Amino acid sequence: MRFLHLADLHIGKRVNEFSMIEDQRYILNQILDIVKEQEVQCVLIAGDIYDKAVPSAEAVLLLDQFISRLAEMNVKVVAISGNHDSPERIGFGAEIMSTSGVYMSHPFNGNVEKVTLEDECGPINIYMLPFIKPAVVRPFFQEEDVSSYDRAMEIVINSISINKDERNVLLVHQFVKGGSICESEEVSIGGVDQVSADYFENFDYVGLGHLHGPQTIGRETVRYAGTPLKYSFSEVNHKKSALIFDLKEKGNIEITKIPFKPIRDMKEIKGTYDQITARDFYKDMNTQDYYHITLTDEEDVPEAIGKLRTIYPNIMRLDYDNTRTRTNNAVTEIENIELKSPLELFKEFYVIRNNQDMSPEQEKLVMDLIEKIWEDA
Repeated sequence: MRFLHLADLHIGKRVNEFSMIEDQRYILNQILDIVKEQEVQCVLIAGDIYDKAVPSAEAVLLLDQFISRLAEMNVKVVAISGNHDSPERIGFGAEIMSTSGVYMSHPFNGNVEKVTLEDECGPINIYMLPFIKPAVVRPFFQEEDVSSYDRAMEIVINSISINKDERNVLLVHQFVKGGSICESEEVSIGGVDQVSADYFENFDYVGLGHLHGPQTIGRETVRYAGTPLKYSFSEVNHKKSALIFDLKEKGNIEITKIPFKPIRDMKEIKGTYDQITARDFYKDMNTQDYYHITLTDEEDVPEAIGKLRTIYPNIMRLDYDNTRTRTNNAVTEIENIELKSPLELFKEFYVIRNNQDMSPEQEKLVMDLIEKIWEDA
């Protein structure tokens, strides 16, 4: 049987105040084309289907359209909730949808749900384990010491009755030890939410969700699919792709990756204002992509982001890299504040923030503002 492993769709997400709905609609349509072209028989979605526990109406509609198209194509769907999802909302209507071959996880109730599919090699058991934490597991295993995420995972996995002679797939949304993270993910301080991959040894394939970078953990068949789109500039170098695996007879799995082509990529460029606004610099670039631009000018460019958007309309972030920003100043001593004038205090603050003195013109502007404020007080 041919599977497509997806995860972390984050439908409805906003990145730097840009709505990603159009980009998500484009990539989901691309996924539908891949499913058809590659004759995928089952799509696995490993959590974080939505970006928020209470998704927007347009996010719900987009997921509805995507899943309905898969059902129309007679493709099975097995999906679990992630830490961004509401388990109750993901599980709503699960019984009705299962009659169309769409299996949505319920909130965890102490048992790991199983969906069994059949192909020419026999049964394939797909275990659906939505995002869990100790507080969720503890009420169902009161005799156990559910003291950590890792212990919770160990207890839950050990509770599953697995037929090792059959092919078994685990769909799970969790932070597995050894995974590489990026800034768009939610992880706990100190890695307290990490779990060991050792508990997955009896599964032929483990479809992971939670970490946004596609990667393997320990072995080739324990994989994070990663997000289908880049959701932060820490993901600029990620190679997003459709992760397809063929589950043949027991012990025989073939994995294929098909690159995604987003409507807008996420890129970073750096240089002076004059350099990056020169026609020769951007003439061969897709200026409609999402950009993080870093200017290296020593002086701030007035209204820089507005000017740059005439060339790069989808700038998500603008930074400076110069003498001022590279120097980290701190207030080491505050003395005689009462004896200093407001202008003197402002000048000291300016030096701390900018690593340079105010110009005479700036001093005059600030003094005029101070006098006006006092007059109006």
